[in-house]
Amino acid sequence: MGARLRVVLDQLVHVVDADQAWAAVDLTAGLVATTPANCDVAAIVPSGAEVDVPGVADVRRLSLARRELAASWQMGLVPGVGGGLIHSASLMAPLVRHDRVHDNDQTTVTVWDLRAWDAPGTLSKSAVAWQRSMLKRAAKHADAVVVPTHAIAARLAEIAKVRDRIRVIPGAQPTGFAVPLDAASRRAALSLPDGYVVLSGAADSLDRGFRAAAAAGRDAVVLDALEGTEPRLAEIAASAGLPESRAHVRGALSRDDRAAVFAGASALVATSDLAAWPWRILEAMAVGVPVVAVESDVHRDVVVDGGAIVGADDLSDAVVDAVGAGARRLSVLAADRSRAFSWQGAAERVWGLHADL
Repeated sequence: MGARLRVVLDQLVHVVDADQAWAAVDLTAGLVATTPANCDVAAIVPSGAEVDVPGVADVRRLSLARRELAASWQMGLVPGVGGGLIHSASLMAPLVRHDRVHDNDQTTVTVWDLRAWDAPGTLSKSAVAWQRSMLKRAAKHADAVVVPTHAIAARLAEIAKVRDRIRVIPGAQPTGFAVPLDAASRRAALSLPDGYVVLSGAADSLDRGFRAAAAAGRDAVVLDALEGTEPRLAEIAASAGLPESRAHVRGALSRDDRAAVFAGASALVATSDLAAWPWRILEAMAVGVPVVAVESDVHRDVVVDGGAIVGADDLSDAVVDAVGAGARRLSVLAADRSRAFSWQGAAERVWGLHADL
């Protein structure tokens, strides 16, 4: 008799994290594509949610809407879920006591970043409280906790008593992430100039990115800025030597808009050293954008030789090189490195994880 792996989908709670939502969808598609013989993939979703992944064998639609379901699971109330093999691409999971040995019930969760512990100011208070609470439940009840890098695994082991249950399975760029045909018109709609570098990182680390952009003679485009932070970031840019008119702050963009932004970029500058999966680095590498990243264990795990990893004091010189003499070399290295990541590869490792358990 084969196994059914049930994936928790549509887990956007408290903070709208589109990256994790799409990761769940892409991983589920990968699980369907790599399903072992006599096995299948099903989904667990909140009330009213839709599942747009071809090949999913069954959908368990629960009675609670997303927000209520998150609160219920936080308290350990999981009516209607049932047992079996359950995998979540986030901490949103029905984490309760179960019997893996006799009933073959398994529950695994995923932790993409540790901002709720290391940089709580980057999240809402409710998001911080929810994530911390769910990790406590995972420490009690999860059969495995998946993280995307060894650096995050090491930090997680310091935070929670899950060391022997941590498994490293990297994520990937969004499936089909590519420059759209209307990239130029998308950039125009976003009021972006010619000749800029993209900055990615926590707000308190962006000053070094603005300085690097100014040194390279480029405008700076900030992605994923929180609503209401534009004035503060403009002040940071100005104090770093980049005039306000050359600092372009943008919030969360669609995948096609991000691809269009990267298509016009001279480089991606990753300024943060937090223990967090660097979604934008993966996207930049996928379209061959030179990557310059501040020294961190996560960046060393992910970028490896696919870009320039430098100390904060050397960031400006590295960006000058990336947009000039080193541009072609770094572009090729980025594209080559991006091939190391795929959702099908991640899915195969998830199947292997559940088989090992």
